[in-house]
Amino acid sequence: MPKVLISDKLSPAAVQIFKDRGVDVDVKTGLTKDQLIEIIGDYEGLAIRSATKVTADVLKAAKKLKVIGRAGIGVDNVDIPAATAAGIIVMNTPFGNSITTAEHAISLMMALARDIPAANASTQAGKWEKNRFMGVEITAKVLGLVGCGNIGSIVADRARGLKMRVIAFDPYLSAERAADLGVEKVELNDLLARADFITLHTPLTPETRNIISAENIAKMKKGARLINCARGGLVDEKAVKAALDSGQLAGAAFDVFEEEPATTNILFNNEKVVATPHLGASTSEAQENVALQVAEQIADYVLTGAITNALNMPSISAEEAQKVGPWISLAEKLGAFAGQLTETSIEAVEITFEGSTAQMNTRALTQAILAGLLKPQLSEVNMINAPVVAKDRGIKVSETRRGQQGAFEGYIRVGIVAQGTTRAVAGTVFSDGRPRFIQIKGINMDAEFKPLMLYVTNTDKPGFIGRLGSLLGNAGINIATFAFGRQSEGGEAIGLVAVDTPVPDALLEEIKKLPNVHQAKRLAF
Repeated sequence: MPKVLISDKLSPAAVQIFKDRGVDVDVKTGLTKDQLIEIIGDYEGLAIRSATKVTADVLKAAKKLKVIGRAGIGVDNVDIPAATAAGIIVMNTPFGNSITTAEHAISLMMALARDIPAANASTQAGKWEKNRFMGVEITAKVLGLVGCGNIGSIVADRARGLKMRVIAFDPYLSAERAADLGVEKVELNDLLARADFITLHTPLTPETRNIISAENIAKMKKGARLINCARGGLVDEKAVKAALDSGQLAGAAFDVFEEEPATTNILFNNEKVVATPHLGASTSEAQENVALQVAEQIADYVLTGAITNALNMPSISAEEAQKVGPWISLAEKLGAFAGQLTETSIEAVEITFEGSTAQMNTRALTQAILAGLLKPQLSEVNMINAPVVAKDRGIKVSETRRGQQGAFEGYIRVGIVAQGTTRAVAGTVFSDGRPRFIQIKGINMDAEFKPLMLYVTNTDKPGFIGRLGSLLGNAGINIATFAFGRQSEGGEAIGLVAVDTPVPDALLEEIKKLPNVHQAKRLAF
């Protein structure tokens, strides 16, 4: 039974999801770093919110850990590169609090437009300063979205309902998607110059850090208002303060700050600023939703292999996992075959997906190939960290997808480039779900993968198969299956022999000395 640790507060319903699905779950909140390190080695899954810090030290102690699930969007508290290197999937729940965060952005925009916080404070202080708080309408105003993904698109929908004109800067927003949303896709400089209100809905990356800089604020329409419910660090807070003081910005509303908890900040105590303590996801509905989602996602993965909302691995649904599973097994075995036979440094991996495989989740298949390829040299490699390891080793990976051209409905071909020479192996999955070799080095084969195999290349001459069989038989090695293929009569031939027990070193050397043998290698799958 897989075991999961919940180290931050989740709803009882989330805990029950684990129990109902047969997952052993422990709830231990408020752990110190040392306490977490002491116990994390017992768990396959870890469910967190934002309090638990999953550092490299924690991951180093997490010998069994397979998956980390964050109930919420931000994963700033997880060392994702270290998790990836350790082969641990990191998931979040990006949709559970999308509506709540979008609504908060709209609320802050309305508060800015009508000076509601300052007016509230004044009125409750016994003043009646009706003429002091002259707001602006939002109807017909231009709302500029920096980022138009899941949350940004919801903001766009709500803003259009308020009769605003919406423009968006997002390099990943297609023209078709923009048309569907009823927004105008623009470049950043255009957005800055045209927008009356600007709201941020983009992740914090090296490219987006301080995207609202002093330089970009100067490009804004004078008197624009800025809203940030996304991530601290997207905005140069000192530049915003200067712009508010000069009148370049009429107001700013921040739910997130560069340093949190933000007990002090250069923007505080300013009537032009509306500030909230990272409340974007803070509704009872959102907190319940993300807790239930992360429980389902972690349970799905540890029980079925389904991957949802992973940040370092392609998503695979439970249904897809069942369908793609045999092909992932084939992909890893093809990689393992190539990895066990390649004794020089690998320069490139050339992968071809033909027929039905070209329509599958080829990213997962590629990661499985790389994991199999690298595992003979690096036992800690798996599907999650294999692409990183391959990149670190300078291995170039390319994929080609094409329709069915041969007799097989679908197949995978893996070409390994080493010392300028390409050697390839291809395989398919038969209707019984078992992966098989169909070609090695251009020679057609039909062989199952078995746990223990012997790979032999030789010149096709009479008597070879008998001599090889005699050597194995005399050594007490039972042959399970024997597959043979050749280029032509008297040409290069390949034998794949499945054996029930390992071939000893001394026997392998005898096989290598047989007449016309070029190579003999033990394989394990």
